Amino acid sequence: MNALIDQLTTLRLHGMATCAQDLLASRKPPSLTTALRQLIGAETVERQVRSIQYQMRIAKFPHHKDFATFDYSAAAVRQAQIEPFCSGQFTQDAHNLILVGGTGTGKTHIAIALGTTLINQGKKVRFFNAVDLINALIREQADGNAGKIIRQLTPLDCVIIDELGYIPFPKSGGALLFHLISKLYEKTSVTPLGDCMAIPCRSMHHNKSGVR
Repeated sequence: MNALIDQLTTLRLHGMATCAQDLLASRKPPSLTTALRQLIGAETVERQVRSIQYQMRIAKFPHHKDFATFDYSAAAVRQAQIEPFCSGQFTQDAHNLILVGGTGTGKTHIAIALGTTLINQGKKVRFFNAVDLINALIREQADGNAGKIIRQLTPLDCVIIDELGYIPFPKSGGALLFHLISKLYEKTSVTPLGDCMAIPCRSMHHNKSGVR
């Protein structure tokens, strides 16, 4: 019996291995069909959990936020305005979602919570601080690798860009960011966070909504 568990573990069928231990320890083992269904179900759930954990790591959220801890009473935005986006339909349509407001208005909390919701639905999300993203674009251009970041982001469902306009960056960096957003246009949803003047105009096209 232990050999069976070891084989499943070696094959990285961890969900099946755990389920098999329970089935083998059961006083009344289920039928073969039921046991197979339970084993496959356990492995499916295990892989979904691992996938979500992996996507949460590579999303690179600066900290954990969710809608359960968001204080709508202290925010200018209403829950009814946010809930429609939680279905993730805007990412399927490659529409952009623009979050506009001053410092302390909850934009980052909303963006991270929404990104987490999307990942739990099986979508791929990446979070950037605007300055870090621009520096990365400048660096890849200097290294002769222009376009690498665009290729990495195009397969994703949503790219969140935080703190647009709060920290100055070189004009050349702004041009590179505009180019990136243009290349993602109608392919990957972009969610920029900042004040209205800071958000590249092209990102306003085909946007699902601007939330203030």
